[in-house]
Amino acid sequence: MAHAQTRAWLDRDSVNQGETVTLNIETDQSAAPDYTPLRADFALSNQSSNRQMQMRNGAVSNTSLFAVALSPQRTGTLVIPALRVGNAQTAPMQLVVAQAPIASRDSNALAFIETEVDVTQPYVQQSVGVVVRLFFATQLASGELVLDTPAGASLQRVGDDRTSTREVGGRRYNVVERRFLLVPERSGPLQVKGARFSGQGVGGFFDDFFGRDSGQLSARGPDQTLNVLATPANAPQPWLPLKGLQLRYTAAPKQGRTGEATTIVVEVTANGVTKAQFPELPVPSLGDSAQVFAEPPQYDETFNGGSPQLKLTRRYSVVPQQAGTLTVPGIAMDWWDVQAGQARTATLPDLQLEVTQGAGGIAAPPLVQPAPAASAVPDEALTVAGSATSAMRPWLWPALAAGFALLWLVTLIWGLSRRSVAAEGERDVPRNADAHGARYSLADLRRALDTGGLDEVVHILAAMAGVENLDAVMAKLDDESQRQALERMQRARWAGEGDVAAARARLREVFRQGPQWRGRVMAEKPVLDPLYPR
Repeated sequence: MAHAQTRAWLDRDSVNQGETVTLNIETDQSAAPDYTPLRADFALSNQSSNRQMQMRNGAVSNTSLFAVALSPQRTGTLVIPALRVGNAQTAPMQLVVAQAPIASRDSNALAFIETEVDVTQPYVQQSVGVVVRLFFATQLASGELVLDTPAGASLQRVGDDRTSTREVGGRRYNVVERRFLLVPERSGPLQVKGARFSGQGVGGFFDDFFGRDSGQLSARGPDQTLNVLATPANAPQPWLPLKGLQLRYTAAPKQGRTGEATTIVVEVTANGVTKAQFPELPVPSLGDSAQVFAEPPQYDETFNGGSPQLKLTRRYSVVPQQAGTLTVPGIAMDWWDVQAGQARTATLPDLQLEVTQGAGGIAAPPLVQPAPAASAVPDEALTVAGSATSAMRPWLWPALAAGFALLWLVTLIWGLSRRSVAAEGERDVPRNADAHGARYSLADLRRALDTGGLDEVVHILAAMAGVENLDAVMAKLDDESQRQALERMQRARWAGEGDVAAARARLREVFRQGPQWRGRVMAEKPVLDPLYPR
């Protein structure tokens, strides 16, 4: 039996960074090659094998052919080490990896990369938007677009890729747009290496058959250097570098009631920052005049051009403790204007609430006028009063006795008639009317669940149940899922456990057919009628 010698070769001796080279190994060994030493400088892909049997001069030979695609991880002269194949070993080889040429839109290349940075002189911890656009004028079977994280900064990908088509220099290109967020961590020069792309194009049949086009595609973007500025000495703390900051009320009531929650909604629009970088929106302090409860904020992150933009919405529930004029101080936030290079403060105006007495509040005690002292009454007045009392005594007591007897008889008749209609009256009382006479329907509840505040939802449920607070509402509900949904809403609002939007969606689901109240339990009638009517 003839034995073939184990040998290895490359399909080419030099490549550009981002391209691949194929390593072929032919051997008569039955074992597969050990590719582990290659992983130090190469990324491996597309491994294949093929076994052949040949007969020459009456002798049979078995030959195996192995192939693997190598992607260089750095430039320079790379050594492909000796690889062990069974009991044999290949000879080492060299591969020259050159820096990939930087193609531009003027080069009419099959692929090129453009990188857009929204600011070249950012401050420390300022969010920098980076947009990488890959242009390619062919169909791709596969590909990889990479932007390395520079030293001294953090880099994260934002959102999904956007695809489009553009015509550049008379050539039609497919465009893939990818966004990144770069945050410098120290001042000084910051080098951002150009993005790299390597891929496999879809070649035609004749190109593949005659070997005129391997289908490999690569491109590299230009390097950029940013000049990162240090935090100014007069900058406000906490340090908040932004392009713009706006505060506004989306709900600013002017009236309130003691013991009842009034909802204030604040919206913040910040340009040049993400949710992770933005500080917590402060909560107004009202001391003993009112309690303030803040719901967890709702965030909406977008990309405006090449810069991140954050919209924050937060609800505050203000519960006044006393009637009168309540001043809710406006929120203020200090920030640094990166475009103007100076400190700024965004503020909201104070809100004036005219608070009236509510059903659950504490009414102010009435003013009592003190009786005049005895020494201030003239003696003549005392003498006249005494003589008048004496004159009334002969007929006063009989009249009072007759009046009390008549009053007792009328009370007895009224009590008996009231007992006869008590059950009907109990059924006629509207169960959806609150203490102020307001009536609410299922449509009102659905509207509040869709567009109103959660305080309004609680108020409508309490009115429909004829109770004062949420605890009493939950005690009257017969549906366990409705009680659990209300508890989940409370935890999301005040304890920060869970998403408020998800809690609201669950409320809409379980209250779609309206609240399910417990059956009214009638008191057992006593054996003997009471001596006096209630």
